[in-house]
Amino acid sequence: MRPLPSQKLNPRIKMVWRLSDTISTVGIFLGCFLPFYIVWCIEPYSWFDVLALIEIVLFAAALVLVLFVLPPIRFMRWRYELSEDYLDIAKGIIWRERYIIPFIRVQNTDTRQGPILRALGLSSVTVSTAAGAHEIPGLASQEAEELRDRAAELARLAREDV
Repeated sequence: MRPLPSQKLNPRIKMVWRLSDTISTVGIFLGCFLPFYIVWCIEPYSWFDVLALIEIVLFAAALVLVLFVLPPIRFMRWRYELSEDYLDIAKGIIWRERYIIPFIRVQNTDTRQGPILRALGLSSVTVSTAAGAHEIPGLASQEAEELRDRAAELARLAREDV
């Protein structure tokens, strides 16, 4: 079996994951909690107290999970490596995924920055093939631009060799 790729993401990606997952968790909680609260305000039921307590406990557990448990594990599992012939990506906590993307198949390379990534000075690199796109999140912006340019150059060289 092939060894895991050697390159890791920038450690600041953990903060990006924490922020984005917390925003999603709060949105889901509010979407679930507010309808019950509105109904309770109109006509209070005793079962609402139990239901509200269950939702609050689940919300607190989800916050602990997305803030403290998942980001370090996710960071440890995320690896990538750029060689002369392919891009190797390994990721996943429960379902581990491994992608070997030959440069002969690469059609496009991009960098992206959302507001959270931009605030932390990070970027993502996306490598697109006919089968789909593969993203390497959380690289320092300069490193992401260099990786994008190197991948594009290797893809161009691979097409010329055929």
